[in-house]
Amino acid sequence: MRIVVIVLLLAIIGSLGSALFFLFSDKPGSQRTVRALTIRVGLSLLLFALLIAGYALGLIGRPA
Repeated sequence: MRIVVIVLLLAIIGSLGSALFFLFSDKPGSQRTVRALTIRVGLSLLLFALLIAGYALGLIGRPA
């Protein structure tokens, strides 16, 4: 579970970085920045759902 969370966090950061790059390098009216940010939001929701499911299934323990 830990590796999945780390991979998703890295993908979220990568998508955010690509959105920043597209913001500064693309022509006005390009949709690549919006698409990259949409992917970031989707990955964030997936990570949140995985964390909730992992906690509900007992894969993630309660904090001590």
